[in-house]
Amino acid sequence: MKRVPDQDSRGFFVLPQAPEEAAYYTFGTPAGGAGQYAHARMLTFILLLEHKWGAIDDRKIGIGNISLAGGGTFEKHGTHKSGLEADIRALRKDGRQIPVRYTELHYDQAATRRMVETMWQTGMVRRIYFNDMAIPLVQRAINHDNHLHVEVIA
Repeated sequence: MKRVPDQDSRGFFVLPQAPEEAAYYTFGTPAGGAGQYAHARMLTFILLLEHKWGAIDDRKIGIGNISLAGGGTFEKHGTHKSGLEADIRALRKDGRQIPVRYTELHYDQAATRRMVETMWQTGMVRRIYFNDMAIPLVQRAINHDNHLHVEVIA
């Protein structure tokens, strides 16, 4: 696999690719961190979130697409150019590190609600898109049945 440079032309860094001790794992396309170039505020948010989450739950949070090097365009995304947006998977009851729709049996609404609350408690969130309207402080968006789109304040 081709090595992804640690830093892009904007000075954004690739999210560390899920060190074993972290409370998160990585996913997304392209793989290997090539879609995970993050603004310093986003890196701070993710590391704060995973630290807080690791203290309350053993399951890891799935961190997906953030930004391509130089702010290029993701296929099927009109966003994710600023390094201030990240896709984060909804949580599963079985702890598997694969997607789950909020309408499926393995979806853990209570844990996903706690994760959303933890995100807002950081004071860094601008908005969260996710289609489970039973969770407070999320907004509906097309194609957001199995992941949250989180935007942080610059």
